Amino acid sequence: MRNGDTWTITGVRDDGSVTIRKTGRRFGGSIVLPASYVADHVDLGYAVTAHRAQGLTVDTAHVLVEPTTTRENLYVAMTRGKHANRAYVILDRADEHAHPHPGDNPDATGRSVLLGVLQHVGAELSAHETITAEQEHWGSIAQLAAEYETIAAAAQHDRWATLVRSSGLTSEQADAAIESEAFGALTAELRRSEANHHDVDRLFPRLVAARGFTDADDIASVLHYRVARATARPAGSGRTRKAPRLIAGLIPAADGPMADDMRHALDERQGLIETRADAVLDTARDAGETWTKPLGQRPSDPRKAAAWRRHARTVAAYRDRYGITEDTPIGTTPETTAQQVDASRARTALEHARALVVRAEDVPSPARQSDSIVRHL
Repeated sequence: MRNGDTWTITGVRDDGSVTIRKTGRRFGGSIVLPASYVADHVDLGYAVTAHRAQGLTVDTAHVLVEPTTTRENLYVAMTRGKHANRAYVILDRADEHAHPHPGDNPDATGRSVLLGVLQHVGAELSAHETITAEQEHWGSIAQLAAEYETIAAAAQHDRWATLVRSSGLTSEQADAAIESEAFGALTAELRRSEANHHDVDRLFPRLVAARGFTDADDIASVLHYRVARATARPAGSGRTRKAPRLIAGLIPAADGPMADDMRHALDERQGLIETRADAVLDTARDAGETWTKPLGQRPSDPRKAAAWRRHARTVAAYRDRYGITEDTPIGTTPETTAQQVDASRARTALEHARALVVRAEDVPSPARQSDSIVRHL
């Protein structure tokens, strides 16, 4: 017998030993395995680990995928079946009191877990590959944006807490809102509103006074909803409406008074995010990646070229922030609320970039204009 061989059980004895025959044989070649050997060294042939599955071929493979699964193991498991290979992604946990787990993210979906698995390389990397991978991770827009938002929340915490306490809430209601788990989401929404040029210092007390909170389970959540609904669009209308203050077209910029060291840290990460977005765009265009084709060629007119690059950079930033690898610019349909908002911004940026290319192509060159004049003389 060799490790990994499959055998068919032809009989089970009272003492726990089993009679087996090599899989595929109908007659002869039977052997008896002692009960102790069966208990320690025999696995069911239809339920094996990905490591043990290497070299096996079955009719249909059914694979359980956890957030901790590596890309290499997923590849092995999903290539065993001759007729079908199906993956079942685990989102919940059997023991909610166990140590932190990658599946704890409440926004996790089957697609997001699979994306994480595909990015989870289990193979041993060389020293150079390890350094490159670490630089790529810590320099990504996903990481930089998370740092920016964490710093912004800390830098503006006292400001937003003061706003809540002076908004017309009772002291008990204000304390409950500030201590709520939803306070972070509320402050992020206030930052987004301010980036949309709303005067939150005047608007917030009006939203508090609009309706009571006697039936509210979580005051911070209610306020978050009211702010989001009231400031969904940038302030102003028509020509007076200003473009939102967004870093790389996606991340609301933190404004207002704050400590100098916090402002420096935010400015530093803003610069890194914008530099990274430029690098992602340029690298993809130089490599001729498929997703860059719908952006079109940059217009020759300097002003239009600058606008085109700004919009194209937003698409590149979106892809880097959410790990998009599809050939289409925006990738598959986002499933979390935050990604849906950013996907909408990236899609609008893509449309603006394409519109600039079309308009540039429609404008006659000086030579064409001269020919037109000559023909009409």
